[in-house]
Order: sequence, then C-alpha cells, then structure tokens
Amino acid sequence: MQNLIIRITQENTKLITDDKIGCFILADSMSAEFMAKFTEEAHKHNKLVLTSGNNAVEAYQNCKADGLIIDSSKEEKPQKLVKQIQAQAKKAILGVITRNRRHEAMLVSECEPDFVIFRFWKDGFSENLELLEWYNELFLIQNAVLPAEEIELSNIRSDFIILDDTRI
Repeated sequence: MQNLIIRITQENTKLITDDKIGCFILADSMSAEFMAKFTEEAHKHNKLVLTSGNNAVEAYQNCKADGLIIDSSKEEKPQKLVKQIQAQAKKAILGVITRNRRHEAMLVSECEPDFVIFRFWKDGFSENLELLEWYNELFLIQNAVLPAEEIELSNIRSDFIILDDTRI
C-alpha cells in the first residue's frame, strides 16, 4: 500500500498519533493558532506537515511546517511558479499539483520538486492511470495521487495517496 498523506479539513488533532500516517496537509484557510498547534504536536510524533492554498508559503513560514503544496495546474508556465516558490521557501519540502498531461508533468519535474501530484477522477481514470505509469517509467521524482472523488486505489502505483481526513 502507498504512503498516506492526509489533508486536514477540520480543526482536529486526533489523527496525529495514527501510525499509518506520516504526513499531513493543512489548508492556509485554517486559523494560524490551530496550524501552529497542529504542527508542533505533529513534530512531537515525528510527522511531517505541509501547507496548501494561495498563501501556502506564508502559512508554511508562520506555523513552522516542513513544506508546502502548490497548484500549478492553471499556470501556462508552471515552471515559473515552481521556481518562484522554491526561491521563497528554500528548505521546504515541495509538492506540485500539475495538469494531467505529459508536457506539464515534464515541465514541473524539470524544476525538481520533492514530488509531483496528479489528480484522479472516475471519468478518465484509465487515462490518468496511463499517465502515471508513463511518469513512473521516466522520472525518479516521487509522485502522489489526489483523488477528486471516491475511486479504487488498489491498482494505482504511486508513492503517496492524498486523502481527506473524512475518508479515514
């Protein structure tokens, strides 16, 4: 089974002690107080914390997280955004959501983030799976799958699966 990354959608710390989970994502829309408390507690349990959202860099810095997730899927030049974020958060673990197309996946991967994230839907599932297989054959950079809806995860060959805390 793949490693789980859990997106925290509610201000709740109960999953921090779950041994099956090694990494969490906190949205920048959560309160700064909760994010700082969650990160501190997660670090006590040797868990990683990433931030996400439009202000992910600021949230990463404020709550002393380990890294961040950025969405480059709407960018015409995704590598420009990735390099900008890398310059702002030099020591951060960086995950980048990319368009589900080979070209964009290659452009993002050339920037050498820590992992590349592909969104998966039921509609087009086989195409998404084919893209992931292609990516795994060509790139050493780790990847994650972010299911946009309930899908069968057992056939997906990915380093990480990102799930919301409501699905655990």
